Amino acid sequence: MQTVSPSEYLNLIFSEHLPLVTAINTEKARSELIIMPVLIEVKRFFKYQISIFSGSEFNVDAAKGLEGHCDFILSCSPEQYDITSPVVTIVEAKNESIKSGLGQCIATMIASQLFNQQQGNIINEIYGVVTTGTDWKFLKLCENTIFIDKNDYFIKEIDKILGILTTMLMACPQF
Repeated sequence: MQTVSPSEYLNLIFSEHLPLVTAINTEKARSELIIMPVLIEVKRFFKYQISIFSGSEFNVDAAKGLEGHCDFILSCSPEQYDITSPVVTIVEAKNESIKSGLGQCIATMIASQLFNQQQGNIINEIYGVVTTGTDWKFLKLCENTIFIDKNDYFIKEIDKILGILTTMLMACPQF
């Protein structure tokens, strides 16, 4: 497994934010103070050639129930105004339960796969993440099969989390 060392900046953010997140203990706090800084670190790793979407409308197929707002999407495009080529979908676990977020994550991954097909983007693997901010679970969609990593990863293993996230995006043709 590839690991990516966090920057000093991310380490500083965590030293300030983790105690605050523990005290506040809300989904919004975890989203803003932990998850987004991790995703920005991944964007920095790719020299800002990927895009991050948070809370964006992602309506793919209403008839199949694949519509709504995404928690987070990472795309292989530096285009930050419109979602293009979703590759990684990230779902915030509700009530701090990773298991409770699996269904939503899988639905978002299927929506991403369909979106890519509609856009003519051939991406063989779509990745998903369910996270509480401090706990992370990784998924992969290949054709019609979902694979769920048996391991959970914790924020103290940030080098592994960053390694997995960057590996997922390395599949993009431009990298």
